[in-house]
Amino acid sequence: MTEPLPQSRRPGIRAAMFVDFDNVYTGLMALDPAAAKRFAEDPKHWTEALADTGAGEDSRRFLIRNCYLNPVIYSKYRPYWTRAGFRVIDCPSLTQRGKSSTDINLVLDAMDALSGPAHIEEFFVASADADFTSLIQRFRAADRMTTVIAAGAVAFAYREMADSVVESHDFVAILNGTAADVPRLVSAVKADGNQPAAPGTPGPATTAAAEVLALVRAAPGPVTGSVAAHRALTADPSLKTDWGGHGKFGAWVAQAGPGIAYASTPSPGWVWDAERFSPDLLPRAADVRPAIEEQVIRVTDVPALSPEQFRQVFVSLEAILREHPASRAELAKAVRDDCVAAGKPVSRAAVNFVLQGVVYAGASLTDAVPAVELAAAWTRNVEELCRVALMEFDDAEKLALRRWASGGLLEPAQSDDSDG
Repeated sequence: MTEPLPQSRRPGIRAAMFVDFDNVYTGLMALDPAAAKRFAEDPKHWTEALADTGAGEDSRRFLIRNCYLNPVIYSKYRPYWTRAGFRVIDCPSLTQRGKSSTDINLVLDAMDALSGPAHIEEFFVASADADFTSLIQRFRAADRMTTVIAAGAVAFAYREMADSVVESHDFVAILNGTAADVPRLVSAVKADGNQPAAPGTPGPATTAAAEVLALVRAAPGPVTGSVAAHRALTADPSLKTDWGGHGKFGAWVAQAGPGIAYASTPSPGWVWDAERFSPDLLPRAADVRPAIEEQVIRVTDVPALSPEQFRQVFVSLEAILREHPASRAELAKAVRDDCVAAGKPVSRAAVNFVLQGVVYAGASLTDAVPAVELAAAWTRNVEELCRVALMEFDDAEKLALRRWASGGLLEPAQSDDSDG
């Protein structure tokens, strides 16, 4: 009989999966009930999709698969998870308010895995609950990779603490089988602690340049320097030191790719696709977007759209919902195409982000909804994202935020009334 390979020689990343069933399922039900059903009844499908990211050392081996659920409500799903190789931990409600013991059980098991002999290299936490931020901090302090699977709004600190985040729309795409391929979340960690790059794999600096190029070339006009810099630093945080030896962002972005131009004035600086736009299109100082928008975009990941683009998204969405119902994937594509046809191009990723926020704020995407109601729901979602990120605004900034996020569809009186 062949002896098993020593642990250090077995191919694949040693991973652990911890699933907060109640949190993920309820989040998916608000987004896509069909995806929620697939999540609950076919965990093997999406788990294998996340594991099979490549051959040999680039794939994952989930040595631990734990699912924490409330048996009073979700016991009918237990057989699907046990059959998929998960250990199901019952977490019934322990208080009159329905609070279960999921958090403490998940954290205790995760800490046992962190100190266990298997030396787990990557921890997956399937939950949008920011209470797990401290747990992710522990993983990072122990030099372990961390990935959050979110089916709901994610607090900024929780998102930034994780190495990777499987966003709601990406997870829905995996569940529905519409993802072209599963995003490569992290690379394998060698026993010596080094992280090798596969032959031909672009380094972080190259990836940062590609991110900025994609942003600028898809934008309907010049992009503010702060937004472009944030996109680059997200892809490669090491650039913050001296911008790859160029000293300043302006010098770095000028060589990021062919046809990319940069100007430091008017404030806050602008980056644009020189093949499509001329410097004459740069706004005058008086026309520069309010600083409040820059702050929100930088801190909350809200799409960097103009008020006109937000308005067009809501107008297009109203028209499409009135004509015929559609799945989330079809709806996002239809809205994107309609915005392009109207001369206000918006990326499909940005549309998905807005649709997700509208649903989180309680609006329905299955019936005809006026554009002003869609704008109000999205604005509430943006305000909540700012609140979770601990952003504080004065009355004038709140008004500017609402006018921008709603695309001007909410009058000051309506915005003031929404405060209760």
